[in-house]
Amino acid sequence: MHGYTIEVTPLSGARLNSESMPLWDNGDMSSARNSLLLPRIMAVTIAVLVVALAVFTWVTPPHAVVLQNILHHLNFLPFMLAGMLFGWRGALKTLLLALVLQTPSIHRHWRSAPLDAQDQIVELSVFAAAGVIAGILADRERLQRKRVEATKLELEGVYTELRQNIQQMKKTERLTAAGQLAASLAHEIRNPLASISGAAGILARGQAPADNREECLNILMRESQRLNKLLTNFLDFARPRLPRFQWTEPVSVINAVAVLAQHAAISHDVELRQQMPARLREVEVDAEQIKQVLLNLIINGVQATEGGGTVLIRSYVTLDKWCVEVCDEGQGVPLEDLDRIFDPFFTTKENGTGLGLAVVANIVAQHGGSLNCNRNSERPGMTFRMELPFERPQPMPLKRPQREVVTP
Repeated sequence: MHGYTIEVTPLSGARLNSESMPLWDNGDMSSARNSLLLPRIMAVTIAVLVVALAVFTWVTPPHAVVLQNILHHLNFLPFMLAGMLFGWRGALKTLLLALVLQTPSIHRHWRSAPLDAQDQIVELSVFAAAGVIAGILADRERLQRKRVEATKLELEGVYTELRQNIQQMKKTERLTAAGQLAASLAHEIRNPLASISGAAGILARGQAPADNREECLNILMRESQRLNKLLTNFLDFARPRLPRFQWTEPVSVINAVAVLAQHAAISHDVELRQQMPARLREVEVDAEQIKQVLLNLIINGVQATEGGGTVLIRSYVTLDKWCVEVCDEGQGVPLEDLDRIFDPFFTTKENGTGLGLAVVANIVAQHGGSLNCNRNSERPGMTFRMELPFERPQPMPLKRPQREVVTP
């Protein structure tokens, strides 16, 4: 999840004023006005409701018992509204207002219908207590909400800072990796250049015998080819070609690679053996890139096995992946070097560039697959295992850039 920050600065001499930003100002003023006006409207509504109930209670004759009971029970509404909207203090203020307004009717009823007056006092007390309790709960809920909002803001700040730190770490990691690649490339280039420089110096003096001149020319050609191979592999690693996905039958890919690797196997006295069904489910891959991966793995296995051994190419499918294993019978990679085998410029070969497996790992990663290696348990050698999904990996959704307005 990457975000982009676009800074927009006004032209020189320009200034931002109230005329250039009417929408922001009007929006803030409108929201502030609404936030102040709404509590006042609710308070006035509760007061009007208390006054209306007091007036109706006064004008209703005492002998209208049913109507009086209805009016007494309706006092529940302003108390609960006051408690829920304004807390326990609002409920107490509503009680005081109701007592002031309904005291005359209670006094009048005390003479003619004392039981009704007592009921009115009890109901006001019960409703006021319910409003106070509701207000206490509402105050706690509002306090908890404020704490949650404060925690949310704090977490958002921490998340933003963490994301910035991660981006900075990724940038530092990329710079470090680039520096390590540059240093490794310079180290790998230094030896061929030294050989070329020495051979060129001998030829420049013009006093070397014929056999030495021929040897110097061979050195120039061999080291030039080595440099060309090194730079070609480095460019393949640094700027990999995007896969051109198409549906492919896996067995045909493996057979084609086996034919290409057969010459190297014969020259190293190694037997290539295949173990797979006659036909496998089609996969959506870049066939040429997968051939490059398999050819690299098989050639590495042949060179490691050299001397009457066997390189086994095993292929099969699981529920959602195509798997290929290349098993050799060589000496294997030491355990302490297994974690570095896919690192750029790491090699155990005398004339290797150390970029072949790094390029292979990049291709497999672009296909959404995995590549790993392990030492064989029952026989000497290594097993490289490639797993690819049947369908091309879905690209990650890109989020819209975040725009930030920066004033001068």
